[in-house]
Amino acid sequence: MPLARRHVWPTTRGPRNVKPRFPIAPRLAPAAAIVGAVALLAPAAASAHARVSPAVSVKGELQLYSLAVPTEKENATTSKIVMTVPSGFGIDSFVPPPPGWTQQVRQTGSGEDVVVTQVTWTGGKTPTGQDSLFQFLAQPASAKTYTFLVQQTYSDGSIVNWSGSESSDAPAPTIAVKDSLGGSSGTSALTVVALIVAVLALVAAGIALVGRGRGGSDGGRPLA
Repeated sequence: MPLARRHVWPTTRGPRNVKPRFPIAPRLAPAAAIVGAVALLAPAAASAHARVSPAVSVKGELQLYSLAVPTEKENATTSKIVMTVPSGFGIDSFVPPPPGWTQQVRQTGSGEDVVVTQVTWTGGKTPTGQDSLFQFLAQPASAKTYTFLVQQTYSDGSIVNWSGSESSDAPAPTIAVKDSLGGSSGTSALTVVALIVAVLALVAAGIALVGRGRGGSDGGRPLA
């Protein structure tokens, strides 16, 4: 069953995006900053893995998701990311990728029946110790666990396939989708989570400023 009407911009130079059903930039600017902050604050154990967040969401709700892929290899940068979308996870539109990255979308169907099956980001140069971060609006169809397959290519040609079990060295990113997050619709729980994440965003901003002041490094984790 189609989840939402989706359209894709014609192929042009630069990023290729699925056309949003509504003005995306003004509505997503605060959310993008918050999600980026959560990625910055992820525990050290989790930061070594590719991940899709939020880790828990609600069935049938259109919301912002992020894919974060760490660059762990020394003396190399991440230059390409390919994400295979699980069946039933309906991507509606994309936040423009970070500067330097180009996005290509593979899909099936047409009109209201368009289904995004794979997304490829190329051209970036994410250095060691930083994450490549990409964001999109999506609407999961069912209450279940969704598993994403992610392939990461380094500038030296080496490839990491994030497709293993949770206990493996390269586990596949997963999210748990629920019927609700408490109460009649889960709205209260989502509100509490949003408030907590907003506070974390402020803390993350301070951490980023301190880090730049000490190291003088250019960049930081890319945010759309």
